Amino acid sequence: MLRSVTISSALLIATVTIGSAAFHYLEGFTWTDSVLNCVLIMTGVGTVGVINSAAGKIFTAVYSLFSTLVFFTMLAIIFTPILHRLMHRFHLDIDREK
Repeated sequence: MLRSVTISSALLIATVTIGSAAFHYLEGFTWTDSVLNCVLIMTGVGTVGVINSAAGKIFTAVYSLFSTLVFFTMLAIIFTPILHRLMHRFHLDIDREK
Protein backbone atom coordinates (compact mmCIF):
# COMPACT_ATOMS: atom_id res chain seq x y z
CA MET A 1 0.00 0.00 0.00
CA LEU A 2 2.86 2.36 0.85
CA ARG A 3 4.44 1.69 -2.53
CA SER A 4 1.16 2.51 -4.30
CA VAL A 5 0.79 5.80 -2.44
CA THR A 6 4.45 6.67 -3.13
CA ILE A 7 4.08 6.01 -6.86
CA SER A 8 0.84 8.00 -7.01
CA SER A 9 2.36 10.89 -5.07
CA ALA A 10 5.37 11.03 -7.39
CA LEU A 11 3.07 11.00 -10.42
CA LEU A 12 0.94 13.78 -8.90
CA ILE A 13 3.96 15.95 -8.05
CA ALA A 14 5.44 15.53 -11.53
CA THR A 15 2.17 16.38 -13.26
CA VAL A 16 1.47 19.45 -11.12
CA THR A 17 5.08 20.65 -11.47
CA ILE A 18 4.99 20.45 -15.27
CA GLY A 19 1.59 22.13 -15.44
CA SER A 20 2.50 24.86 -12.95
CA ALA A 21 5.66 25.77 -14.81
CA ALA A 22 3.77 25.94 -18.10
CA PHE A 23 0.99 28.13 -16.71
CA HIS A 24 3.52 30.37 -14.98
CA TYR A 25 5.59 30.94 -18.12
CA LEU A 26 2.86 30.82 -20.78
CA GLU A 27 0.18 32.86 -19.03
CA GLY A 28 2.13 34.76 -16.40
CA PHE A 29 0.14 33.36 -13.46
CA THR A 30 1.74 33.51 -10.03
CA TRP A 31 3.11 30.20 -8.78
CA THR A 32 0.22 29.85 -6.35
CA ASP A 33 -2.37 30.43 -9.06
CA SER A 34 -0.48 28.08 -11.38
CA VAL A 35 -0.59 25.23 -8.85
CA LEU A 36 -4.25 25.93 -8.06
CA ASN A 37 -5.07 25.97 -11.77
CA CYS A 38 -3.36 22.60 -12.28
CA VAL A 39 -5.13 20.93 -9.38
CA LEU A 40 -8.54 22.31 -10.38
CA ILE A 41 -8.07 21.20 -13.98
CA MET A 42 -6.91 17.75 -12.82
CA THR A 43 -10.02 17.23 -10.72
CA GLY A 44 -12.35 18.57 -13.41
CA VAL A 45 -13.41 21.79 -11.69
CA GLY A 46 -12.00 24.21 -14.27
CA THR A 47 -9.54 27.04 -14.47
CA VAL A 48 -8.78 29.86 -12.04
CA GLY A 49 -7.88 32.65 -14.42
CA VAL A 50 -8.58 33.60 -17.99
CA ILE A 51 -6.32 31.94 -20.54
CA ASN A 52 -5.40 34.61 -23.09
CA SER A 53 -2.66 33.28 -25.38
CA ALA A 54 -3.13 30.68 -28.10
CA ALA A 55 -0.25 28.63 -26.68
CA GLY A 56 -1.87 28.75 -23.25
CA LYS A 57 -5.20 27.57 -24.65
CA ILE A 58 -3.60 24.68 -26.52
CA PHE A 59 -1.59 23.70 -23.45
CA THR A 60 -4.71 23.87 -21.28
CA ALA A 61 -6.58 21.55 -23.64
CA VAL A 62 -3.76 19.01 -23.75
CA TYR A 63 -3.07 19.31 -20.03
CA SER A 64 -6.76 18.78 -19.23
CA LEU A 65 -6.82 15.49 -21.09
CA PHE A 66 -3.45 14.37 -19.72
CA SER A 67 -4.09 15.35 -16.11
CA THR A 68 -7.51 13.68 -16.05
CA LEU A 69 -5.88 10.47 -17.25
CA VAL A 70 -3.19 10.85 -14.56
CA PHE A 71 -5.82 11.49 -11.88
CA PHE A 72 -7.76 8.32 -12.67
CA THR A 73 -4.52 6.34 -13.00
CA MET A 74 -3.52 7.50 -9.53
CA LEU A 75 -6.86 6.37 -8.13
CA ALA A 76 -6.41 2.98 -9.76
CA ILE A 77 -2.87 2.61 -8.40
CA ILE A 78 -4.04 3.44 -4.88
CA PHE A 79 -7.21 1.35 -4.83
CA THR A 80 -5.90 -1.78 -6.59
CA PRO A 81 -4.15 -3.18 -3.48
CA ILE A 82 -7.24 -2.46 -1.40
CA LEU A 83 -9.51 -4.31 -3.82
CA HIS A 84 -6.97 -7.13 -4.05
CA ARG A 85 -7.06 -7.53 -0.26
CA LEU A 86 -10.87 -7.50 -0.27
CA MET A 87 -10.94 -10.23 -2.88
CA HIS A 88 -8.59 -12.33 -0.75
CA ARG A 89 -10.64 -11.61 2.36
CA PHE A 90 -13.83 -12.87 0.74
CA HIS A 91 -11.99 -15.68 -1.05
CA LEU A 92 -12.97 -14.45 -4.47
CA ASP A 93 -10.88 -16.13 -7.09
CA ILE A 94 -11.33 -15.20 -10.72
CA ASP A 95 -9.60 -18.35 -11.99
CA ARG A 96 -12.03 -20.67 -10.25
CA GLU A 97 -15.31 -21.03 -12.06
CA LYS A 98 -16.76 -23.77 -9.82
